[in-house]
Amino acid sequence: MTTVEPRPVTRPRPREHRALPVDAGRWPDVATVPRASWPVRTVTRSVLGRALRRLPLRVRFADGTTLGLGGPLIDVHDPEAFHARIGTSGLIGFGESYMAGEWDAPDLVGALTVLAAHAADLVPPPLQRLRDLWAQRQPAAQRNTPDGSRSNISRHYDLSNDLFALFLDETLTYSAAVFRGFPADRSRLAAAQHRKIDRLLDLARVGEGTRLLEIGTGWGELALRAAARGAHVTSLTLSAQQRDLALRRVHAAGLADRVSIELRDYREARGTYDAIVSVEMIEAVGAEFWPVYFRTLDQRLVPGGRAALQAITMPHQRMLASRDTHTWIQKYVFPGGLIPSTQAVEEAVRHHTALTVTDREGFGPHYAETLRLWRERFTDRADQVAALGFDDTFRRLWTFYLAYSEAGFRSGYLDVQQYLLTKEDPAR
Repeated sequence: MTTVEPRPVTRPRPREHRALPVDAGRWPDVATVPRASWPVRTVTRSVLGRALRRLPLRVRFADGTTLGLGGPLIDVHDPEAFHARIGTSGLIGFGESYMAGEWDAPDLVGALTVLAAHAADLVPPPLQRLRDLWAQRQPAAQRNTPDGSRSNISRHYDLSNDLFALFLDETLTYSAAVFRGFPADRSRLAAAQHRKIDRLLDLARVGEGTRLLEIGTGWGELALRAAARGAHVTSLTLSAQQRDLALRRVHAAGLADRVSIELRDYREARGTYDAIVSVEMIEAVGAEFWPVYFRTLDQRLVPGGRAALQAITMPHQRMLASRDTHTWIQKYVFPGGLIPSTQAVEEAVRHHTALTVTDREGFGPHYAETLRLWRERFTDRADQVAALGFDDTFRRLWTFYLAYSEAGFRSGYLDVQQYLLTKEDPAR
């Protein structure tokens, strides 16, 4: 009888990974891994493991352990830091872990799309019911009061006009485009943005002599296009950098007699207008001020007037669950922001105005393609982003933000709508 010696068990060697340098002065919560007690780390590892095992993902840890049913790969280079961050800060920690380089994904959008598609059931129901005990609350400093809104808007839109110009198209339009077909091509992005703008102006019936109020200027493309139709445009923004560049563009186009761009909060709007257009601005208003925002539209529209809005939306129950929670996007990208649901929009209009939601059309897949084109250009121009003074951590932050947003639309977790609101004219 032959005796077979037992073969030694071999375990895969941990893959080597060099930690990314992080400026602790600029990114304190990324530079330092939070202290997490043994119970927190244990529960986090258990909950995550149970969730990941049933997802169409492949999550590979540094020791070679792999979880998931197969699909887009997530490489966790530093499991201890990864679990500590998620255990103490939830999804904020998940994003900060990516910023710190503690995990990567060759197909970041693919991986995040899977997670977004299962967002509602990643956390077990018993823990979801305890959300108020562990979820961070929105900071009072980020409330969208008039002063708070100025600060919140400045933190994003005043980063650098040159930064946005690197990844947007020549129209400098920072909202969902409308394409003729998919996959979208970079060379057609400007035309797709004009198609989106024209649809909104058509909804509002903007033409020769129209008195138009625009809430949220961006870099001025919609105001320019409306003025070219013969409209007289008053455009409001809280971003000093956007206003400066938009004014230069208006003067260069010879339309200064038709376009006024004011550094003013929407609550400070005066006068009445035949039409109002506001593109992806309601996301910066905050639930607390949605009634004020829609009452402003009502007060500024003449009888018979029309308002065309473009708004990102999310499912109502998810909005209710997260409306008071501080999120990674709020912390690092859009402070004070909150995406409404279609139900929330319609209820605010119905309960606080005399306006009527006359039309609504969703086109979420177009936003996914818009974001893909922005993300690809941002990635391709990483050296130019660095030359503007933005460090590696910032570039990972923005890569994650663009991919995270794209994943939201690809999964159907997010959508984008164009609304027409009308105001009855009693004299007709």
